[in-house]
Amino acid sequence: LNMSPAMWKWTCLVSHLLLSTTVSPLGRQQPLHPKRPFINFTGEQAEGNFNHLVVDERTGHIYLGAVNRIYKLSSDLKVLVTHETGPDDDNPKCYPPRIVQTCNEPLTPTNNINKMLLIDYKENRLIACGSLYQGICKLLRLDDLFKLGEPFHKKEHYLSGVNESGSVFGVIVSYSNMDDKLFIATAVDGKPEYFPTISSRKLTKNSEADGMFAYVFHDEFVASMIKIPSDTFTIIPDFDIYYIYGFSSGNFVYFLTLQPEMISPPGSTTKEQVYTSKLVRLCKEDTAFNSYVEVPIGCEKNGVEYRLLQAAYLSKAGAILARSLEVGPEDDILFTVFSKGQKRKMKSLDESALCIFVLKKINDRIKDRLQSCYRGEGTLDLAWLKVKDIPCSSALLTIDDNFCGLDMNAPLGVSSMVRGLPIFTEDGDRMTSVIAYVYKNHSLAFVGTKSGKLKK
Repeated sequence: LNMSPAMWKWTCLVSHLLLSTTVSPLGRQQPLHPKRPFINFTGEQAEGNFNHLVVDERTGHIYLGAVNRIYKLSSDLKVLVTHETGPDDDNPKCYPPRIVQTCNEPLTPTNNINKMLLIDYKENRLIACGSLYQGICKLLRLDDLFKLGEPFHKKEHYLSGVNESGSVFGVIVSYSNMDDKLFIATAVDGKPEYFPTISSRKLTKNSEADGMFAYVFHDEFVASMIKIPSDTFTIIPDFDIYYIYGFSSGNFVYFLTLQPEMISPPGSTTKEQVYTSKLVRLCKEDTAFNSYVEVPIGCEKNGVEYRLLQAAYLSKAGAILARSLEVGPEDDILFTVFSKGQKRKMKSLDESALCIFVLKKINDRIKDRLQSCYRGEGTLDLAWLKVKDIPCSSALLTIDDNFCGLDMNAPLGVSSMVRGLPIFTEDGDRMTSVIAYVYKNHSLAFVGTKSGKLKK
């Protein structure tokens, strides 16, 4: 997430709140003292904005990705270890990076902005990816942030040249008897020839292994990746896909995105650029990425459209919410925050809505679309990827809930939007972050606002 320092202040507080509300051996919740001051943490440097935060669910330790720093904090926000990641001499025009070959561009001291922070529980390490050198990652030991590896020799080690903190999202898919996979989604900043926008990578046990971050599959014709065609940029010069959130559920990996598209307003003969929020789904085991499907999502209340996705979080329904939604208490629910309208990505309006989606209902919509396309109905409806309309091809096969695509009718777009259920709106102080969990059968959500307030 790309947040202001004020927003990260509340994020730290939420983490502490969740860690500090404990249950006694007798099962009674120990409430926070009403007059107890919030604990806070301030970084070492003036330029050291906090970009990402992850909490070790086993120990309560907090890992904070900042500019030029990775911090390890105790659950009461005391510094345990600090790891420096920058600055260093670099130039964003150097491809490959100057650490691989000599670069003719002028090199200047450049900050390393943390773009992705993930805990790899199986191997007890932190994956910390930054903006230096076209976006390379370090693998750090959780205990002391000792550098276990820093792959940079191959082109697949460079994730993205974008230096925004909210430009990369990763999801680890873990296996008991083989190496894990890392699904990486990233903005490409007009460089589709260098960077895939989504790919699946090998997460090897050995942090210095030659195959670390290599594509799960790659030959002359097929690879575990999606690239944006260069032709797309002739239609929308500043086209990119911005990844807001990612997660895995069942047999699939999901990413929630914000992307520009050209539409024709009612009654107009000219097209205008707007932003559309879309959910992207891929099968975990799909090495050729034939299962890529995306579906538009949004929210509406009292005739007001909320279409610009700000944040999202996956939780369970819980018994009470499940009854009203007519689903099971263990069903996956997406809590999402949207701001009003579709036209402003970077300067979103203050009006915002908290909405929920039942993941199963989104999957049902995707299954309906797959079934109709494999009956030969309609087109692939993914203009940015194929540039021109491609008709669906008919094939006699059964498409169930776990269908993972063929080398036809892919990648596929769903044209009709799935609407979320609005449960709260805020007109003056835009909501920008959300987390949720189930407590005593109730679904609870914490929402952070632009001004740094916390709503429960």
